[in-house]
Amino acid sequence: MTRFRESVRSLLREQVLDGAHRLVAAEGWGGLRMTSIARAAGISRQTLYNEFGSKEAIGKALVQRELEGFLLGIQRELDAHRGDLEAAAAAGVGYTLQQALDNPLVKGVLLAARGGEDDLLAYLTTRPEPVFGTAMTMLDAYAVEAWPDVDEESRALAVETIVRLTVSHIVQPVASPDESARRIARVTARIAYPGGRA
Repeated sequence: MTRFRESVRSLLREQVLDGAHRLVAAEGWGGLRMTSIARAAGISRQTLYNEFGSKEAIGKALVQRELEGFLLGIQRELDAHRGDLEAAAAAGVGYTLQQALDNPLVKGVLLAARGGEDDLLAYLTTRPEPVFGTAMTMLDAYAVEAWPDVDEESRALAVETIVRLTVSHIVQPVASPDESARRIARVTARIAYPGGRA
């Protein structure tokens, strides 16, 4: 019975997040109300409050779910270029920037922010979780295994740099995804191997 309840709860959460995703992509986050989210999910407002407690909790869960999808794609890109740190970094960043460009939720968040509504954007830019903390933890663990010759301090700096620069380019693009990815990868490789790779 416990497993059944957990399964139902998981489905309910996905239903809510799917509904919220559609609404944010179409209307932005700022003016979104719990009533609209409940209606889009096909549940009562009370059920929504019981499950999430607040709009902020829904926003955090929505960003976390989107981030998990991004990280799986990044992992695939890194694995395809495992023997070359700069190529792997360029592939991972390029994938992320292109996905962000095509992602309706990210577009909705960025458009809302340009209109002065930046509640959800904060999860991408100023709050340490989920984006920065999760991405840095994943990339650091990957770098330890894939590039063991990079010292700990250089690795930590490279990981933080690549995450922060990538998020910065998502929020405020300055070049094409490919060009930005090449530049960010070059910076990352120079931090990881300051004297050049032996």
